[in-house]
Amino acid sequence: MKWKKAAMLILAAALVCQPISVFADAAPDGMTDASQTEAAQNGAWETWSQEWETIKDDWTQVSMSPGADETKMNFAWYSKEGEETGLVYGTSSDLSDGQSAEITQTSAQEGYLSNKTTLENLQPGTTYYYQVEGKEIESFTTDDDTSDFSFIFVGDPQIGSSNEEKAKTPEDIQKPTFLTAQSEAVRNDTFNWNYTLNRAYSRTGNSAGFILSSGDQIQTNAEKVEDGTVSEMEYAGYLSPDIMKSVPVATTVGNHDADNANYTYHFNTANLSSLGDNGYVGGDYYFTYGDALFIILNTQDTNVSEHKQFIEDTVAANPECKWRIVTLHQDIYGSAEHSNEPEITNLRYSLVPIFEENDVDIVLTGHDHAYSRTKILKGGQSTTEFEYTDDEFDEQLDKDVDVGDSTETRYEAPANIQDDTTDPAEQRYLEYLYSVMDDEAVQELTENQDVAVNPDGIMYLTAGSSSGSKYYDLVPRQQTYIASRWQMDVPTYSVIDLTETTLTVNTYRTDTDEPIDSQFMIVKSADHSQLTDLISQAEALSADDYTEDSYSVMQQALEAATAVNNDAQATTEELTNAYTALKSAIDALVEKPVQTPTDDEQNGTTTDPSQNGTTTDPSQNGTTENPSQNGSGQGNKNTSAAGVNEKPSTVKPVKTGDYTSVVIPAAALVLAAAAGGTTFYIRRKRS
Repeated sequence: MKWKKAAMLILAAALVCQPISVFADAAPDGMTDASQTEAAQNGAWETWSQEWETIKDDWTQVSMSPGADETKMNFAWYSKEGEETGLVYGTSSDLSDGQSAEITQTSAQEGYLSNKTTLENLQPGTTYYYQVEGKEIESFTTDDDTSDFSFIFVGDPQIGSSNEEKAKTPEDIQKPTFLTAQSEAVRNDTFNWNYTLNRAYSRTGNSAGFILSSGDQIQTNAEKVEDGTVSEMEYAGYLSPDIMKSVPVATTVGNHDADNANYTYHFNTANLSSLGDNGYVGGDYYFTYGDALFIILNTQDTNVSEHKQFIEDTVAANPECKWRIVTLHQDIYGSAEHSNEPEITNLRYSLVPIFEENDVDIVLTGHDHAYSRTKILKGGQSTTEFEYTDDEFDEQLDKDVDVGDSTETRYEAPANIQDDTTDPAEQRYLEYLYSVMDDEAVQELTENQDVAVNPDGIMYLTAGSSSGSKYYDLVPRQQTYIASRWQMDVPTYSVIDLTETTLTVNTYRTDTDEPIDSQFMIVKSADHSQLTDLISQAEALSADDYTEDSYSVMQQALEAATAVNNDAQATTEELTNAYTALKSAIDALVEKPVQTPTDDEQNGTTTDPSQNGTTTDPSQNGTTENPSQNGSGQGNKNTSAAGVNEKPSTVKPVKTGDYTSVVIPAAALVLAAAAGGTTFYIRRKRS
């Protein structure tokens, strides 16, 4: 195996330096062919295909999940019956100080046992090494400061979905071509899944606390195929990325996971409840991380009263948590083909009042395989009271979004049903669509729509596909509640940053690592101590490290924030505005390109320092990404699409970006606030 890792590391260095698009446009079949992507070039695909032959039959991949809090880490893995197994962990790289973890075992697939353990009393800022018997030593590093952390949000890997010969009946898996097609699909989707995770982790400066998946980890469930072993190849692919050996993943039950007990065998979730249990994969669960409470619902269980009880009990048990984040699979406020289904909207109007009663800040969903972000919403409800079934809806939806014989790649459905239709069934369909737009739920955010200060409402974020295994078109009539949406048949991911005062969302396409939406920030009331800490952080930054324009904006915000902070009579509004502007300015700092001397430079040819994060070699007809630029897909760790990577860095850098559209209005507002002017405060929600 060591020769394979060496080969993969060589490929990693080549892959992260690619300056051009990584993913080709998806074909009309709605998936990304990994072998045709730029990431697959230079032998990467061939190397991965060879590696896959070893991985595909290995059901013993280790999964790592967040523990009940940041001092714990959960593990699960298969072992063969009759074979010794266990997990040893310690702080020495050779495990010379290793101790054996206590494990519990249950029967899984025939011939296999599911093993689970929890490591406790983990210390902050510490690298721990662990080894499952028979496997290599791996490691993870705990966060040194959970008052300021990042996590990665992804949607619907659905490993195996790119197989056009999907197993829909027990007879399907008996076809001679099926297993071959499934293996090829899982190989394809896993390659892209690997690449997305590596890109996302690099974007965080290799410091994300965990990854959060909104569900549908795999394709094949037991609803139509009773043989539980069919999905094991998919789980082998899903769990194979090396990054998942160093960064825990919190999973959500999706409709493709929900009725296959394999989910419970492969994942060890914290604080698992019997509430929300659909009878196959367990119920709702939660964990805390710093000041944040993460509530993960199994909404395949339609008993809303159980979800209500779980949320209320969990919130009551964790009163110290300032942020409340809910994750469920169904996109109750999405904008692609699933979003308007009566089944989805009925779930929306059942759950939303519960979320609002419990002061939830943000709801993260998947299911729709297309990105969307809502406005701040409160009090959503249908404007028309009438029964409308999924069967009625589906018949009209199929007609409305039918592309016909067109072979072009589409990203938005065509709206074949016109608003002036005289067909009664079509009129009823349109009446239903406009009744669930939730116009009255939209909360205004004043002039700056990218910052919400103490909002009296909730933002809903729907993840696109993280693997490119399946895409859905955006619906032709964008809902009123949507602030932003995006679909280009390219995998995407979000990075969510939390401090005691701010929650910031940035979302990127995996191929170019470019943002697909503006930065959005939720801000809670700041006090003098929090503003003082942020001012200290800003003062520690050096002008030599950032572009003149971005540093100038930050300096203005710093000066204004200092003036507000020095005013003992400053109001909470003024302190919060000052904090918001300075935080936005820090986030938007643009790092200067690294000036590495080259032969050309020594000969009098230099790079253009005005370029934002790129350097140009005059001897070549192209550009090369700057390895130091946050978000370039590089950073402190070289990673390959095939999932082999170096161990993560423990350095936690300042998060930077290029979102001056957020900073400039915020800076202007804080300057006004410092002078006693107006604010962009919304409404007080919860301290």
